[in-house]
Amino acid sequence: MKFPHYLINAIFYMDNSLNPPKIYLIPTVLAPDTQLLTLSPQVVEVILKLKKFYVEDLRTARRFISSLNLGIDISSLHFFELNKKTSEGSVAHEMRGEKSDVGIMSEAGCPGVADPGAVAVKIGHKMGWKIVPIVGPNSMLLALMASGFSGQSYAFNGYLPIEKDKRVAEIKRLEDLALTKRQTQLFMETPFRNNQVMKSLIEHCSPNTNLCVATDITAETEFIKTKTIAEWRLEVPDLHKRPTIFLIGDIRNNS
Repeated sequence: MKFPHYLINAIFYMDNSLNPPKIYLIPTVLAPDTQLLTLSPQVVEVILKLKKFYVEDLRTARRFISSLNLGIDISSLHFFELNKKTSEGSVAHEMRGEKSDVGIMSEAGCPGVADPGAVAVKIGHKMGWKIVPIVGPNSMLLALMASGFSGQSYAFNGYLPIEKDKRVAEIKRLEDLALTKRQTQLFMETPFRNNQVMKSLIEHCSPNTNLCVATDITAETEFIKTKTIAEWRLEVPDLHKRPTIFLIGDIRNNS
């Protein structure tokens, strides 16, 4: 159901004005069985006290909570699915009726960052709710930390175009930005298309361009390497179905 903007704006400031709920931004794991290594104790503390969660994927959220072994009866919890298909009006309508604190969970990593959970956060701000981010793993930040590229100026560009010609054009644009502005460019792809992206990078970027490939971050199979395109051409990794962040950068930024 789609709600008109005037109705959304009208309900933003209704209810909860005296004692607004909190929205907890709850990070989840990037790789299976890494809870103890990558999550703060606050994640457990918050999940134990909440009864309602806004989640990107219902099965993933239930499985994640169960994996923490907290003795929670999952059937006693309430979930609202908030993904890229969920309209802002539906989220606003759902939030209007909230009287208690809620949590937001992404499918992986930190909610609100390249994630539809940002919609609920935006509405929460307009409704005067308190937004509480919790420390947790974020693949973009971890990849940037490990790349050797500049963290002073960087941009996350999300997904590249699927069509080959448009993808190549975008790669060339990002390469130019990285080299002329000395701005690290981060992007990603659906894991089953990673190898096609890697092929486009090594075929169309300059041999001297620096590329970092950060794969399976936080997992036992984690692979993070920064090389020139010429060096990558000598040994191309198999990235099929492995979550990966690609970064084009200029190592001279750190000199």
